[in-house]
Amino acid sequence: MIFLPHNRESLSEAATLSRGRIMPNVYDILALSIMAAVFVLLAHAAIAMRGSIELLSTAPVTLDPANLPEYAVRTTLRMFAAIIASLIFTFVVATLAAKSRRAEIIIIPALDILQSVPVLGFLTFTVTFFMGLFPGSQLGAELASIFAIFTSQAWNMTFSFYQSLRTVPRDLDEVSRGFGLTSWQRFWRLEAPFAAPGLIWNTMMSMSGGWFFVVASEAITVGDTTVELPGIGSWLALAISKQDFVAVGWAVLAMGILILLYDQLLFRPIVAWADKFRAEQTASQQKPRSWVYDLLRRTRLLKLIGVPLAAGWDRLMLVGARRTRQAPRLAAPRPTSKLVDRLWIVLVALMAIAGAMVTVLYIRRTLGWGDVAEAFGGGFATLVRVVVLVALASLVWVPIGVWVGLRPAVAQKVQPVAQFLAAFPANVLFPFVVIAIVATGASPNVWLSPLMILGTQWYILFNVIAGASAFPSDLREAAAVFKLSSWSWWTKVMLPGIFPYYVTGALTATGGSWNASIVAEVASWGNTHLEAYGLGSYIAKATEAGDFPRVVLGIAVMSLFVTMFNRLMWRPLYVFAERRLRLD
Repeated sequence: MIFLPHNRESLSEAATLSRGRIMPNVYDILALSIMAAVFVLLAHAAIAMRGSIELLSTAPVTLDPANLPEYAVRTTLRMFAAIIASLIFTFVVATLAAKSRRAEIIIIPALDILQSVPVLGFLTFTVTFFMGLFPGSQLGAELASIFAIFTSQAWNMTFSFYQSLRTVPRDLDEVSRGFGLTSWQRFWRLEAPFAAPGLIWNTMMSMSGGWFFVVASEAITVGDTTVELPGIGSWLALAISKQDFVAVGWAVLAMGILILLYDQLLFRPIVAWADKFRAEQTASQQKPRSWVYDLLRRTRLLKLIGVPLAAGWDRLMLVGARRTRQAPRLAAPRPTSKLVDRLWIVLVALMAIAGAMVTVLYIRRTLGWGDVAEAFGGGFATLVRVVVLVALASLVWVPIGVWVGLRPAVAQKVQPVAQFLAAFPANVLFPFVVIAIVATGASPNVWLSPLMILGTQWYILFNVIAGASAFPSDLREAAAVFKLSSWSWWTKVMLPGIFPYYVTGALTATGGSWNASIVAEVASWGNTHLEAYGLGSYIAKATEAGDFPRVVLGIAVMSLFVTMFNRLMWRPLYVFAERRLRLD
């Protein structure tokens, strides 16, 4: 599991190749053709993003199927720009929170709050800012859209990486220190590889989560500002407003094709490559496969091109390695350090109190106590929906996720299907839900609720699959030798093994459900509008009306509910998983 800083295998392979022919083989031609096609499409979309803002009004989004391929490419570029930003954010912020207790005191509560702020809440304050940075250009609106998608992706990935870094087995950490690896080397040779399986599955989930909010991020309406960026989200918004079932079907088809393409070309090869990072002492019986990964391994020219990159990576791994390699000695905590920690906590608490007071004073100047009572009443209604839906989703998806995760061949087949279902926007179901509720006279307060969990239940499934996939084969074999009963196998082996992953999935599913309430508690189909009583509908109406005081109040109340729920339930479970359920 510890990958020491050398790459002799790749260098030996490169030397063998260099003694043979340097000319590309058929696998090189296929790989380069695929890479060139992807690069050309993304470059075309990137150039279009820098067009004049006036083009959005002179050439608005239409429901002509001939335009759908370009819309699909534009949306895909926004999604990947957001996922790259989310990865950078994850590596920096999650690592800082896991390594520094003082940073953790700020970062983790901040993440609790940020994951509870709805996409519409971010758009309310960022659209004007980004468009002001690039006046007259689409780039400002594009950045606002990418930032909105980023806010639906980053928190899940950050929590996953943070959880993995905090649960690295102690014996592996001690071995890495015994080898004299520096902190930099330990991170890239032990900690990041250990966290890779969970991060990869959560990256796939976050990519799908971005699709769930693609309508809100591309068809932007904040007060008097309306921006419709060319993309599948804007296409869907227009199709729903015109009650065009055929156009909705075209959008779903395009979305399915895109998900299948980037699953085959990107995520499945990464899953196959990351299988070597599993923490186990015996080889896995089944390994995930990918035709793209096998294609790249058979190339000749691409391998030679990769040799300098591998050598540069090895050189980078030697940063700080010339220091004396001695086993670190544990130093007793100094009284000064404890005093600084306490002062830091006091400072953070004062900053939080100051921020809360500023928010309260702003709301007090612009709204009355009746508005506050309305927001809190809606918050309790949404809280009940979230708790019930997450509990039901856990009962359904934990057993399924374990079954899939323990079978790589099944996981390969389920992976694209799960990504598609996770990406399925709630807006697509609005026509059917609205028509069914109106026809039957059912209560929107009840039957709009399942739309909240439509996109967020998959956080639980993906994290459980990641946990089961990363579960050591040797522990499974030991359980089989002892012939444990089904109940003992679940309670003594599997559930403790996947529990840290489940907590991450349930935590992000909870935050995602609060976020999705903005979309799910208000449903429209043409001129028919349905509304469920809750905090999500409160914020959605305030955002559409450009009522900034009520938007601030709604976001503040939602942040308070999510933070308190996480502090009282999920955070203690995180600590329990870290201390009691580590694979040491």
